[in-house]
Amino acid sequence: MKEAYLEVTYRHGQPLAAYFYLPRQARQKSVRTRRVEPGLIIDLSATGQPLGIEITAPALVTLTILNRVLRDLGCAPVRRADLAPLRAA
Repeated sequence: MKEAYLEVTYRHGQPLAAYFYLPRQARQKSVRTRRVEPGLIIDLSATGQPLGIEITAPALVTLTILNRVLRDLGCAPVRRADLAPLRAA
């Protein structure tokens, strides 16, 4: 996967959880996690590469918080439009 993207799970029209996929090599698997903020859990490969960010509390996640985590991981920031699906319902 070459580009990051957001996948959102809804229940009764409200975002229940989401996953922000980060660029990775094919077949890389998550072997451990690290909780970084309320509502955010980073999935890491065996080599420590971040593979994605679980968003377990969409209402708590802001653009500022997510971009701070992405910056700390060495990843490109997201734009407000990238998080629009979390706010759409």
